[in-house]
Amino acid sequence: MFTIRQIAESLGIEAQGDLDLQIAGAAEPQDAKADQIAMAMAPKYAEGLKAGNAQAAVLWEGADWQSFGLKAAIFAPRPRLTMSGVTAILDRGQGFAAGVHPSAVIDPTAKLGEDVSVGPLAVIGAGAEIGARSVIGPHCYIGTDVVIGEDAQLREMVSIGARATIGARFRAQPGARVGGDGFSYVTPEVSGAENARKTMGDQGEARAQAWVRIHSLGAVTIGDDVEIGSNCTLDNGTIRDTVIGNGSKLDNQVHVGHNTRVGNDCLLCGQTGISGSVDVGNNVVLGGQCGVVDNIFIGDGVIAGGGTKILSNVPAGRVIMGYPSVKMETHTEMYKAQRRLPRLMRDIELLKKAVFK
Repeated sequence: MFTIRQIAESLGIEAQGDLDLQIAGAAEPQDAKADQIAMAMAPKYAEGLKAGNAQAAVLWEGADWQSFGLKAAIFAPRPRLTMSGVTAILDRGQGFAAGVHPSAVIDPTAKLGEDVSVGPLAVIGAGAEIGARSVIGPHCYIGTDVVIGEDAQLREMVSIGARATIGARFRAQPGARVGGDGFSYVTPEVSGAENARKTMGDQGEARAQAWVRIHSLGAVTIGDDVEIGSNCTLDNGTIRDTVIGNGSKLDNQVHVGHNTRVGNDCLLCGQTGISGSVDVGNNVVLGGQCGVVDNIFIGDGVIAGGGTKILSNVPAGRVIMGYPSVKMETHTEMYKAQRRLPRLMRDIELLKKAVFK
């Protein structure tokens, strides 16, 4: 339980009314119970407040909180930032027990920091180092010589391959995989795929061949404050490490290929796939289902709309969209022109009839 005063003071924002009112959780305005704070941070939620049973709410600045029958209110100058703070305070976690579960398998040479929690059936390999206060969930696997910083939070069934280096406050959702081998193969002779790439379509005289594996000698390096979603896959580098910079956030099912380097504070949304040996700058945002071809760079501050396919280098600061990617305003004009095509074709048919007549 938290009081309105505690929540408001921790966020550094204004609150009014009964500041000693206790809150156990948060809810949508229309669903809120008496011990929950209603998240109603815009006027459009006013009707929901009247339908629910909340005694307190997070409201937009200047709201007449007493008119909603509330006993207390917190005012949000920046709503989503306020939501971040409120949810952090009220998050009850996953209920993982403290300490090391008897069924966990921990190599004698592994080093666990102070107050590390290890869940049932977790495996921690030889030479691994886990920072203080980290939580290793059930069925997790930490490979040989892995280093994880302080305050990590690994949900169930996360696996970290050998020799990965991970900074502080790392958070991984269920099923995330760090340190799989890179998808890297070669044929004994020049392949049809190589010829097609050079010629943009002609396979030449290349014969069918078997693929030969290129092993991954590199690992994965992850900075501080990185979060990766469920079923993310980060491949080891071939020679150098694959790198994820400080503060970057990866959504569910994001794939980062071998040797790729992602900068600081990037946002990679669901089902985005980045091929090998890509350099991604800082503060880059790739919308859902973006695809990035290998061996290119994406400059700092680039924003790509959902479904964008990036096939060539992108300069810093550009906003792009489409397949292949172009400036977003260019893509909009192309889409408008495409919509006009049926009318244009009808006009052409009418002109042809008039001319021939």
